Amino acid sequence: TRPYPNTVEGTTPSTTTTRAGGGGEGDAAAGKEVFASSGCGSCHTLADAGASGQVGPNLDDLRPDFATVRSQVENGGGGMPAFGGDLSSDEIDAVARFVSENAGQ
Repeated sequence: TRPYPNTVEGTTPSTTTTRAGGGGEGDAAAGKEVFASSGCGSCHTLADAGASGQVGPNLDDLRPDFATVRSQVENGGGGMPAFGGDLSSDEIDAVARFVSENAGQ
């Protein structure tokens, strides 16, 4: 038997670490900058970003996962505008990573 299931014999799996709530791609540090520069904090509360907006959901209370944030930012909905035409895919991934890893922390 191989020491690591589902790996090619003779290889060792790479290790990555993610904080709870993460998932998907994106650079959280860059995402913090996108959150600030895109005005997310004018609507949302997120302590890690120093944001206390009251229009949209409190992200610290909601604690959305990566996929939820990514979809909401890209497509909008529930009163939130879509940012898919304004932000690149990498920027959307980054802000989704930042929010999903830091909301409620």
